[in-house]
Amino acid sequence: SVPLLQAARKKNSLNLLELNEAELEEQFVRGDGPGGQATNKTNNCVVLKHIPSGIVVKCHQTRSVEKNRKIAREILQEKVDLFYKGEDSDVFKEKKASEKLKQEKKRRAKENLERKKLFKEMQQLDKE
Repeated sequence: SVPLLQAARKKNSLNLLELNEAELEEQFVRGDGPGGQATNKTNNCVVLKHIPSGIVVKCHQTRSVEKNRKIAREILQEKVDLFYKGEDSDVFKEKKASEKLKQEKKRRAKENLERKKLFKEMQQLDKE
C-alpha cells in the first residue's frame, strides 16, 4: 500500500476538492538548498497550511513568489483531496496505476534479460 500523502503531485487529476482561501494560512520564508545569494536574501519560499486538516506544504521550486504560490496550492489541493477521500481519490488511483505500469515494465525487462542470457548460453554451446 502507498502512503497516502506521498501519492500527491500527480498531474491530470480532474476531480479534486476545492480549497477555500479562508482555510489557508500562507507564509513567505527564505528557501534552503543550493542557490547562494539568490536564495539567502529573498523570501520566495511559500509555506501553505490547510488549517482544518493541518497539512503543510512548502514550495521553493522557482525564484518567482507567484509561481511558487500557484504550485504550492496545486500540491496542497492534491494532498487535501488524498486526506479526505483516501483510496477513492483520483490522485491515489493514478499513483496505483503508474506503479502497476512500472512493475509490468520491470517484469518485462527481467524476462528479456533472461532470454538474452539463454540465447548467449545457446551460442556458446553451438561454438563448442
